[in-house]
Amino acid sequence: MLCADQDLADVMQAVQNETGDELLRLDRLIQQYREDPRLHFLRGSILAGIGRPIEALSSFREAVKLAPDFAIARFQLGFFLLTSGEAAEALSVWGPIALLPDGHYLRLFVGGLTHLIRDEFPETIAQLEAGIASNQDNPPLNRDMHLIIGRVRQIESAGPVAGSADSSMSATSLLLGQLTGSGRLH
Repeated sequence: MLCADQDLADVMQAVQNETGDELLRLDRLIQQYREDPRLHFLRGSILAGIGRPIEALSSFREAVKLAPDFAIARFQLGFFLLTSGEAAEALSVWGPIALLPDGHYLRLFVGGLTHLIRDEFPETIAQLEAGIASNQDNPPLNRDMHLIIGRVRQIESAGPVAGSADSSMSATSLLLGQLTGSGRLH
């Protein structure tokens, strides 16, 4: 059973206003509607934004478990895994996103991030920009992708990663390390 749309809207309003009781309100709703993937997804997003990654990961996983076709939850779980250094697992989680229609923004974002994993920067930028142009549903996610594009361009202009503790560290590893903890995932 899903929670009422008005209850979800009230929690979303609390999140946007940063009232401080968002998690408490959300946890109450989850107690009542344990099988509502939207609540688990929102909880994961909040927890990621406040630096509680272990709990966030659990909430994202629960959202995808409850609703495997919940595309934005699947994307965010994969994105969270990628920024946590789990590229192979992210790619696995993202697999079903390939079934979305050609030109769907999530499919384009996954394509761009897949190129990023391989340090294919021009392709990364092209795919992420195409995803941004296609995304009318989730403007905050576009801001996240613009951030990645900006960092990729900085890395491209700087050349090989210099001064890293591990000389085999790729530019992508450096970039993803910089993104971790950069704020709430959308």
